[in-house]
Amino acid sequence: MFSKSCEYGIRASIYVAKHSLKKRRVSLKQVALHTDSPPAFMAKILQKLIKTDILFSQKGPTGGFFVPVENVEKISLLNIVLAMDGDGIFENCTLGLRRCDDQKPCPLHFNFVKIRDDMRETLEQTTLKSLAEDVSDGVTFLKR
Repeated sequence: MFSKSCEYGIRASIYVAKHSLKKRRVSLKQVALHTDSPPAFMAKILQKLIKTDILFSQKGPTGGFFVPVENVEKISLLNIVLAMDGDGIFENCTLGLRRCDDQKPCPLHFNFVKIRDDMRETLEQTTLKSLAEDVSDGVTFLKR
């Protein structure tokens, strides 16, 4: 459903937020290790998340990646998906047609409109804080 970059971006954001809630910063190596992602690829993903103000970083001996605690509850899963993949998942044709809308729909258009709307609403209502807390509580996991 999401690109590999987006999947890793979501996992990284959750991992960083989990530690940010405990007022800790994490390194690239920690993020890559705990999200089962290649470090070089994760470095590019973290840069993109920083550029879009999802994550922040600080250099130095006490540095690392973090999310300001006041932002953890404001950031939704939709923010992360849009930062990583854009809005194509909601706008592009399911069958890959160049033009597909209510006036000139593909055979699946009307079946997927509701699914897309429901998915957007779910992503919008799911906060980074709730995801990070579920991981911290052992309810959900970031890797097998």
